[in-house]
Amino acid sequence: MAIILAVANQKGGVGKTTTSVNLATALFDEGQRVLLVDMDPQGNATTGVGVDKNGLELSCCDLLLSHPPLADVIVHTEAAGIDIVPANGDLTAAEVGLMEDPLREKRLDVALQEARARYDYILIDCPPSLNMLTLNAMVAADRVLVPLQTEYYALEGLSSLLETIDRIRGSRNPQLEVDGLLRTMHDTRNRLGGDVSAQLLEHFGDKVYRTVIPRNVRLAEAPSHGLPVMRYDRSSRGAAAYSVLASEILRRHGKEPLRG
Repeated sequence: MAIILAVANQKGGVGKTTTSVNLATALFDEGQRVLLVDMDPQGNATTGVGVDKNGLELSCCDLLLSHPPLADVIVHTEAAGIDIVPANGDLTAAEVGLMEDPLREKRLDVALQEARARYDYILIDCPPSLNMLTLNAMVAADRVLVPLQTEYYALEGLSSLLETIDRIRGSRNPQLEVDGLLRTMHDTRNRLGGDVSAQLLEHFGDKVYRTVIPRNVRLAEAPSHGLPVMRYDRSSRGAAAYSVLASEILRRHGKEPLRG
């Protein structure tokens, strides 16, 4: 049965999509069957694995509103090796449409049920806000992966997100838990980054992944080529970091990484 991970933070620019795309690819490289669900109307996860978001026959919006079979919406990506439920700007319509749906916050959960047996991991790239799309992702998920930059305001936003997760656990998804906090865009030369990183470890202990994602030019360049960083430049520090993260997550979930 698949583990469903929602990659979420209501703050923008913290590396949610970069993490979703590259962790999904790194897990595939570890022999896992992976489905990536793009729940962000910007569709950056879709283009980040080489899928044309403007040429989709069916998208995540259709999945949520008109309920075609999941297999009809999934696109296989040759470069990354993973499957994706793609998205584009049409997904903005889903937020309004879901408000009139009796299953409003459970629609994604229902749609993904048939996929649980076919994949080892399902990663959901959430939009940068706590809206109906993010709520759908968290109701469907088993765990939440929280990327955050090691800067002062990250801690402020984290409290709000954790409160939201607690509310969803209490009312809609009692199994939901935080899988881990991922430090992203970390610059070891920056004293503030080191201070924030230390505070995270002090307050959240082993909920903070040991792996730290560095600031890396190759990570920033890869999306413009429609490729995950491990396909764009496998030797880069960014690619190495996401490979290590995939191994760490597998171990957390009681699985043995191929790369030891």
